[in-house]
Amino acid sequence: MLLHIVFGQASKPVLAAAFELDEKLSGEILCFEDDLSVGPLFILDTKDGQSNRHQWWQQLAGLQPQPVAAAAEETAPPAEEEPWADAELAKQLKALLKAEPEQEVWIWAGQNARDVCGYYWLVSQLYDFAGRIHIIYLNNLPFLNEKNAVFYPTHLHQILPKEFLKAKKLARPVSLAEFELDGDEWHRLMNENAGIRLLEGGKKIKGEPAVHYDKELLQQSTKEFQKAAKVVGQVTGKLKYPVLDQYLAWRLKELIKEGQLESRGELKTMKDFEVKLPGGGEEASAEQPAEPAAE
Repeated sequence: MLLHIVFGQASKPVLAAAFELDEKLSGEILCFEDDLSVGPLFILDTKDGQSNRHQWWQQLAGLQPQPVAAAAEETAPPAEEEPWADAELAKQLKALLKAEPEQEVWIWAGQNARDVCGYYWLVSQLYDFAGRIHIIYLNNLPFLNEKNAVFYPTHLHQILPKEFLKAKKLARPVSLAEFELDGDEWHRLMNENAGIRLLEGGKKIKGEPAVHYDKELLQQSTKEFQKAAKVVGQVTGKLKYPVLDQYLAWRLKELIKEGQLESRGELKTMKDFEVKLPGGGEEASAEQPAEPAAE
């Protein structure tokens, strides 16, 4: 039985539905959740790097970042447990491949930075299993939508289940050269440690500073308060490749800290606060709370 790998929960339902159309495609789906196209990657192959990234995600979620040691004390997991869930899942995958010599893996990747970065991260760890790891990269390929019109999906969840039967023909083993080159690319991404990573075409990832979308966020802000979620939505609606909403909401908080935006409400999720450009009407200013911005 095949083991399918996807990056993000949204890809699971459509792929699972395709299994009902073709038994040969059927198998277990393993889902990696972390969006490696955003945030810190430095030494992510170590527990320190994973701890740093875990705390960054807490910050994005509107939680006060806590040392992993403190979190471990509270939840009391096994001492050897990885601080990041995907790292533990990768360990389980490698253990399975060692225990089951006939097990084959199909990695599904759409034409987006999240899937490509996830592929680089995963393939860098699977060199010992060359010949059993396959890639299906839907790079600039036409598919049919519900109206039988041709379109070019960027994400797996945009594809109809029946179209996966066509896509499966693209499965091919990751070559030894790819294991080496793509493994090197992952280490380059870790060392570069850019704030955000964008797909330029093919499998080429370009790192940009964390402030890359700040200009767009400021352009969508006005002199009157708007929900942070509205500002984020206006920015993502103009992008060819979507960026994680949580990431843009975090950038809004950073702009507030820098004094480039003003806020009211709790600086937790983007539904909890509003933003505006400094200045504006007296009414807006009167409603501005005197509390300092949250950390």
